[in-house]
Amino acid sequence: MSDKKKRQIQLAFLTFLIIGTVLIIRHQHSMPYQRNSGMIFGTVYNITYQYDEDLNNEIRAELMKVDQSLSPFNETSIISQINRNEKDVKLNEMFLSVVQLAQQISKETDGAFDITVAPLVNLWGFGFKSGQTPSKKAIDSILNISGYEKISIKNRKVIKQDPRIMLDCSAIAKGYGCDVVAHFLKKRDIKNFMIEIGGEVVTSGSNSRQEPWHIGITKPTEDSLNTSGELQTVMSVTDIAMATSGNYRNFYYKDGKKYAHTIDPKTGYPVQHNILSATVFANNCATADAYATSFMVLGLEKAQAILKEHTELMAYLIYTDKDGKYAIWYSPSLEDKIAQ
Repeated sequence: MSDKKKRQIQLAFLTFLIIGTVLIIRHQHSMPYQRNSGMIFGTVYNITYQYDEDLNNEIRAELMKVDQSLSPFNETSIISQINRNEKDVKLNEMFLSVVQLAQQISKETDGAFDITVAPLVNLWGFGFKSGQTPSKKAIDSILNISGYEKISIKNRKVIKQDPRIMLDCSAIAKGYGCDVVAHFLKKRDIKNFMIEIGGEVVTSGSNSRQEPWHIGITKPTEDSLNTSGELQTVMSVTDIAMATSGNYRNFYYKDGKKYAHTIDPKTGYPVQHNILSATVFANNCATADAYATSFMVLGLEKAQAILKEHTELMAYLIYTDKDGKYAIWYSPSLEDKIAQ
């Protein structure tokens, strides 16, 4: 074959490649962004993704699988069966993966994250509705049976050291639900999406303006009904998960002290320190969700220590300084992600 013929073939192939690339880009730009909203896990989900058809029914089906595995409010869920100590409960991969991740993070945070904390939370009650502080005897009695180290999984079964132990994955389930939907969308080869469930978020690719996704972090205000919606900052992010935990919406005063809704699993009492909001960024949202809760329990300095050890995590922390004013600390690697 002559050099001239080779060049003609190469030119034709290059032309074909360019035209094909242009057509693909045009198709991507013209492909609509679908927007789905609804209720799941007792909260609202908002999901935006670029695709030719609406997948809300399929997405809801994925979320219901998570609900059937992890919702303590679903009487037929796996976790409800475990809490009732039913025999021969079949554990699926969702339940196993979440509980194993929870146990791992519990160890790494020295018990600040603990999925056996539910009885303590129930004892205190949000809003201090009874007007009475739980007695030390009542708290100690629950501490005696709770603790992440008092459960284990063997041969695909949950082993409790005490049958009264109750599991509650609420502080990780929303994040895990985001991950499940993200996995579903990626299997459809969807590259541009934003998934938000109750404030926990997973982003990929770009938004409809071909820009990174803009996700707000709510300003800590004494707004128990969450009606203000004022933003502390906006993050410009993509290909990352983020989750926020904050004690500033659910709190009460007692004897001049402000009590947070976050219960310290080790003491049995609400945490009382200066951190108001913890937003954690991670490779998956279940991890971000659990660490955000952990940081609310640990406080600023211990959270910073964990972040120093786990360089795969980043955090944006809002706290009150010694003068009672709002202050901010964030991982240096977040600097270029702060949009405003």
